Amino acid sequence: MSDVLEVLNPATEETVATIPAATRDDVDAAVARAAAAQRRWAAAAPADRARLLRRFAAVVDGHIEELALLEVREAGHTIGNARWEAGNVRDLLDFAAGGVERLSGRQIPVAGGIDVTFLEPLGVIGVIAPWNFPMPIAAWGLAPALAAGNAVILKPAETTPLTALRLAELALEAGIPEYLFQVLPGRGTVAGDALVEHPGVAKIVFTGSTRVGKQIMAKCADRVKRVTLELGGKSPNIVFADADLEAAAAAAPMAFLDNTGQDCCARTRILVQRSAYDRFLELLAPGIESVVVGDPADEKTQMGPLISRAQLERVRSYVTDDLTAVRGRAPEGPGFWYPPTLVTDAGPTAPVATEEVFGPVAVVLPFEDEEDAVRLANATEYGLSGSLWTRDIGRALRVSRAVAAGNLSVNSHSSVRYSTPFGGYKQSGLGRELGPDALTAFTETKNVFISTEA
Repeated sequence: MSDVLEVLNPATEETVATIPAATRDDVDAAVARAAAAQRRWAAAAPADRARLLRRFAAVVDGHIEELALLEVREAGHTIGNARWEAGNVRDLLDFAAGGVERLSGRQIPVAGGIDVTFLEPLGVIGVIAPWNFPMPIAAWGLAPALAAGNAVILKPAETTPLTALRLAELALEAGIPEYLFQVLPGRGTVAGDALVEHPGVAKIVFTGSTRVGKQIMAKCADRVKRVTLELGGKSPNIVFADADLEAAAAAAPMAFLDNTGQDCCARTRILVQRSAYDRFLELLAPGIESVVVGDPADEKTQMGPLISRAQLERVRSYVTDDLTAVRGRAPEGPGFWYPPTLVTDAGPTAPVATEEVFGPVAVVLPFEDEEDAVRLANATEYGLSGSLWTRDIGRALRVSRAVAAGNLSVNSHSSVRYSTPFGGYKQSGLGRELGPDALTAFTETKNVFISTEA
């Protein structure tokens, strides 16, 4: 009997769907089809490619609610978040389409002739998407790769393949050429490894854990295969005593509880200047206790379930009985529920303060001054994101430059926009996605010199 993937609703533990799992032979066949489709796509006029990508975006826009409801069922995302995610796929396709006709090389002054560069597509791109944001992160790779003239094979996470499969159907409906964008649900150890190791795949785009990212990087090294890696995070939320404490405290809960904390950018280390520490906790605790946790299809719900039983047990293991915590409420009964939790007495080296929990858990730690805040913020192997709150613009700039992270926000918690670059320092990843240079990450630069001398 062939292997199948069972998709569960995290809020009810009911089976939503069973999907055949791709084999290595399936990957081989998909790569061959993609390579043929890519050659035709790269030869098409840029305006035609852009037009089809805009049509794809328009078709997605017409199915926002359908895609959102699929995301609620397979990933347990709140309906509001799921609508935003489907809309983000549309926006990414539109943004990438705008870059197709602007993907230009350069003319470089040289002696004895002219020198020009061309940005040429890589070929077949393998995108391995995570379960925490199945739609938008898939589109982070899909949209610019197609726009740059490549074909894409997407392997969604084992627990969340449904929205990816539906996007592939919508691509065909929009007129995207057959086999240019294929989805292969499957096991990471089978389909994922086959995609990474395949000689016909020019680049791998992976979002997931640092542990798996290192394994993928090692496998790609054997063929000098290009990689973009978006990995783990343990992001700080730095609150100085001169900040608007009410605003900082009001924003802090959803900065680590959004998507039930299953977010590499989650601000799970709240660093507060000691002179403001007690007051900030007074302001923060009610916000955590009042978060509405429940049915993700309910418009009033702010936080849904964790993705799986295994993830629930992982989160529980970090909040040990010896720790003091402020907790919110979570439903009882079926579903992978865990309450919003703020640990108030963990030391800076405790596992809950240093490791990526990937759940609705944060720690709060005091610091003395600016130097101490930067030291604590950088005391991690990760460097993906972070926030800082202060009324001092000089301090905001100094600390932003000193914190080793790829994406920082001042007096807010915004990290990801499709129009700005995203990626991490240290073990949070390699390369950048999104932004004005996204398409170039899926190209090779070819340099051509033409002699003008007789």
